[in-house]
Amino acid sequence: MSKSAPKVALSASRDIPFNRLVLSQANVRRIKAGIAVEELAEDIARRTLLQSLTVRPVLDDDGRETGMFEVPSGGRRFRALELLVKQKRLARTAPIPCIIRTEGIAEEDSLAENVQRAPLHPLDQFRAFQALRERGRSEEDIAAAFFVSVGVVRQRLRLAAVSPRLLDLYAEDGMTLEQLMAFTVSPDHERQEQVWEVLQRSYTKEPYHIRRLLTEGAVRASDKRARFVGAEAYEAAGGLILRDLFQPDDGGWWQDAGLLDRLARERLEREAEAIRAEGWRWVEAAPDFPYGHNYGLRRLAGEVKPLSEEEAARREALQAEFDRLEQDCAEADEVPEETDRRLAEIEEAFAAFDDRPVAYDAEEVARAGVFVSIDGSGVLRVERGYVRPEDEPPVTAEPEEEQVETNQPTAGAEPEGETTAEPDTGTAIPPAEPTEEDEGIRPLPDRLLTELTAHRTLALRDAVAANPQTAFLAALHALCLRLFYRYGLDSCLEIEPKSALFSAQAPGLADTTSARAIAARHARWQAQMPQEPGELWPVLAGFDPDSREALFAHCVGLTVNAVHEAYNRRPKAIAHADRIAEAVSLDMAAVGWRPTAEAYLGRVTKGRILAAVREARGARAAERIAGLKKAEMATAAEELLAGTGWVPEPLRTPGQVFAAVEPETEAATEGEAELAADGGEPAIAPEPPSEETDAAAIPTAAIAAE
Repeated sequence: MSKSAPKVALSASRDIPFNRLVLSQANVRRIKAGIAVEELAEDIARRTLLQSLTVRPVLDDDGRETGMFEVPSGGRRFRALELLVKQKRLARTAPIPCIIRTEGIAEEDSLAENVQRAPLHPLDQFRAFQALRERGRSEEDIAAAFFVSVGVVRQRLRLAAVSPRLLDLYAEDGMTLEQLMAFTVSPDHERQEQVWEVLQRSYTKEPYHIRRLLTEGAVRASDKRARFVGAEAYEAAGGLILRDLFQPDDGGWWQDAGLLDRLARERLEREAEAIRAEGWRWVEAAPDFPYGHNYGLRRLAGEVKPLSEEEAARREALQAEFDRLEQDCAEADEVPEETDRRLAEIEEAFAAFDDRPVAYDAEEVARAGVFVSIDGSGVLRVERGYVRPEDEPPVTAEPEEEQVETNQPTAGAEPEGETTAEPDTGTAIPPAEPTEEDEGIRPLPDRLLTELTAHRTLALRDAVAANPQTAFLAALHALCLRLFYRYGLDSCLEIEPKSALFSAQAPGLADTTSARAIAARHARWQAQMPQEPGELWPVLAGFDPDSREALFAHCVGLTVNAVHEAYNRRPKAIAHADRIAEAVSLDMAAVGWRPTAEAYLGRVTKGRILAAVREARGARAAERIAGLKKAEMATAAEELLAGTGWVPEPLRTPGQVFAAVEPETEAATEGEAELAADGGEPAIAPEPPSEETDAAAIPTAAIAAE
């Protein structure tokens, strides 16, 4: 007859006063890990001790119990209790629940307690937070109870709100934690499951791809229409904003693009109505106008309203305060935060003083109009005072000079002073010179006047060539007449500057850094020009040399045309543009151009996309996106090329090269780091950088439409 297995006997447990406990040197935990002792002490004070200490009797030399007990397992709990005793929040003789061990080795007990502890699965933590929230606990209360930030609690709650089907897949290791984080962007469970089905047939299952699919068709919060409307107005109208709690999202994605367009146009129309009340002949309102929409229209000069006495005194006081603060911080290594904030406030006040409203003549306002749009930063853009050619006042012809004496020829006679031709040969006969018998002072014959002025023109050419300063002033005068006045015919120089329009309007062309800089500079010079072109010469002559050179450079810059046009090929002009770009060290990436899917990547072949990534990021990065579809590849390439400074061949300055830079490792987010500390899954480690980059030169791309 077989013997049954012996029954397991558990160790005895009892309450032991705290002052009879001492920390054992047999505790295997030497390195601090997990939450701090201070936080554990606060948790014990809130919830009492949830897990008993494991202790062993302290024996004397003869092997008898001394009444003291050492703690080999539960050292952090012991230190937390000790801290509460020091803070007089726990009595020294308070009974502590303990399990008394007498068999085995103390180090083995300590090791087993720590090694055999199973960490809580992250999904269990997410659902536990959700259960607390459903029972009425606020996010702030939960954060305080578990010593985490409110943001971490919101992350956990968002993870718990993902589709139950996807949560089950995550629990079975069917997806990674980073993938689950990406699905939190959209609260729509049906859409989440649809995207997961798409991923099963896709080459890539990266989190950024999941986010892109979930936000497809949405508008980024950085869009100028979104900034113009404002999140509060959009949400009040029923719009939904998708947010990513695990990565910077620049304000999220606005899901209803149609609603956003309607709200933007409605606000633009309200702004336009207020401007129409000023008496303008016409007001056009649109979210965006093509670059050069005001070309060919005369701009009213207007007069800036002067500061009132109160405003002038206020500005003077601010200037004095600004100078004093700058002087106080002149020798300081670091400007105090409060001082820096105050300086910024004063600079904003200065900007408000400088941006004074402009007053226009009422008669001019009645024939001029206004363009109302949204600038690149989402601020209302109002361009006042443009006169269309059909609204210009009629030009009155100047009366011809009266002749002192006019002799009408008799019928059949040849007019005196005109060229006649012999009937038989047709040879021109020079006009007859006036005879001494002619009475009175007659106008000079045209032929003589032409000959005389030809002599003067040659002499004037020679004199101007010998006087570079006057030549420069005359050229500047001719340029300004054409570029700042509609009817600029007051120059004898046959210099005809042209400022070409752009037949193809690139997306966001008017809001680029270069376009804004040109417009602001032109407006500053326009304000210094006289209203009548006939008064321009003395004004330019009164400028200092530096101002004249700056104005000349502005005018010449407006005439640059390096646009490639299929119907008007100008290879020599494009080559000259390269020389100028090299002379001024032009860097298109530095002036703000970015290789986005909209501006470039989505409009070229997949081969060019991969070549761009290979050149900027290396062969390994290009291989990772090689299997994507065209639209997905363009978006992925946009992210890879961001910050590299890469630009396509037509935008490069001669001699400009790019060295491949592998993508940098991204640090874990706050939620991922704290989740790992809680025993959850670690964030997915990025792939190691490639040991070799594509050293092969990229063939020079032909400039052609694809």
